[in-house]
Amino acid sequence: MLWFLGILIIVVLYDLLQRRHSLLHNFPLIGHFRYWLEALGPELRQYIVTSNDEERPFSRDQRRWIYASAKKSNNYFGFGTDNDLDTATHHVIFHQAAFPYVDGPETSASEAPEYPIPCAKVMGAAHGRRKAFRPASIVNVSAMSFGSLSAAAISAINQGVKLVGAMQNTGEGGVSPYHLQGGDLIWQIGTGYFGARDSTGGFCLQKVLDTVAQNPQIRALEIKLSQGAKPGVGGILPGAKVTSEIAEIRGIPRGQDCVSPSRHSAFEDVAGLLDFIETLAEETGLPVGIKSAVGGESFWKELATAMQSTGAGPDFITIDGGEGGTGAGPFVFTDHVALPFRFAFARVFRIFADAELAQDVVFIGSGRLGLPDRAMLALGLGCDMINVAREAMLAIGCIQAQRCHTGHCPTGVATQSRWLQRGLDPTLKSHRLANYLLALRKDLQRLANACGVSHPAAVSLADMEILEGAEGLCAAADVFAYQREHVEKAHQEFMV
Repeated sequence: MLWFLGILIIVVLYDLLQRRHSLLHNFPLIGHFRYWLEALGPELRQYIVTSNDEERPFSRDQRRWIYASAKKSNNYFGFGTDNDLDTATHHVIFHQAAFPYVDGPETSASEAPEYPIPCAKVMGAAHGRRKAFRPASIVNVSAMSFGSLSAAAISAINQGVKLVGAMQNTGEGGVSPYHLQGGDLIWQIGTGYFGARDSTGGFCLQKVLDTVAQNPQIRALEIKLSQGAKPGVGGILPGAKVTSEIAEIRGIPRGQDCVSPSRHSAFEDVAGLLDFIETLAEETGLPVGIKSAVGGESFWKELATAMQSTGAGPDFITIDGGEGGTGAGPFVFTDHVALPFRFAFARVFRIFADAELAQDVVFIGSGRLGLPDRAMLALGLGCDMINVAREAMLAIGCIQAQRCHTGHCPTGVATQSRWLQRGLDPTLKSHRLANYLLALRKDLQRLANACGVSHPAAVSLADMEILEGAEGLCAAADVFAYQREHVEKAHQEFMV
């Protein structure tokens, strides 16, 4: 009996001292049951519970690919697909070329390059921004604030994007010290103006100028109009997560719920939005964009018309799908407000393409796009870049416990508990994130080459069909009412 107790003590001590697995560090001994159950998962689900594709919001197969990629394990799948392609709906099929594109000698897995895939456009060039630049990676990390995520998680993400030349969006919570680990940033300015607010909660331009001057890693500014998780209601950070540090960074009271307004106070219409964008761009020299979930067409048509007549406008537009989910929101809003990404983006992009403005704007897609098939469909729709959020969380240790809004995330990703954060080693997890981003870029590049082109942005909807159950195969261009020139005009550089 004593020897058994000794083994248990050794396991507990090992779990507490090791840094590779945050779950074991935070929950020594009992955390092993999660890994044992995970190992038995395929058998249990096959005969008792669910299949590999039934779990939500990310299926077991999807999470397995992300986890394996992050750990540089074998992320291949054997024995063929376990999807029922005879009844599948919304299932994308890509047309492989008879003669795939090859650029130089092919390499083995051990010699794999970092697959740098720059954006097809120069962000800010169309409007003559002084600090216009070409993003080095078409895959970047989406808006997640310090506050919603832990300090350790933010640090891990920023270190990770630095390793692979990607960018991190700060989220609306302001620029924290944990964002300043060397990775490039897009600073998001939301309706609460955190980090850019005066004593009354209004917008303060001077604070923006000071922060940009002090932090050259801020490459662009993003004005958040709404997000997919809770479109139309503003941001919500529970008081339990508002520590003294977060309160100081955001300029809000400690321990109280932080509720962002549902709309901006610095402008009230499209004309005011354009003036706000141009003021920020002129004063900082940075490209300035907007982020929004999508409902009706009227706002987007008015925006495109105003851009045509004035020559002003956002340098990039981030479209967030209604399936977005890193922020907590009311149940009815998470399920029933804002269009799913593929319909939302198609609606907006067609408006800008018809107005011959698509080539002047960098389009960024967000909303469960961090898997190769979904990312490639987004690129085919006209996206220039992809933002990943929950997939990045999974890469650094999230287990889809869906406790983000409670402050009790078991892996230390979405909590302000110092104890739970202790299990998340930023340095180790930064490499996990970097590995995942590289794997996604690699699969996008290989998929583009298989379709016969050199860059993922050159893959169009004409290269795809969609399985729609009893309807059978449908041409993707017909599903979204696209013409090939919609995307070709926007990506001319890679169509030559």
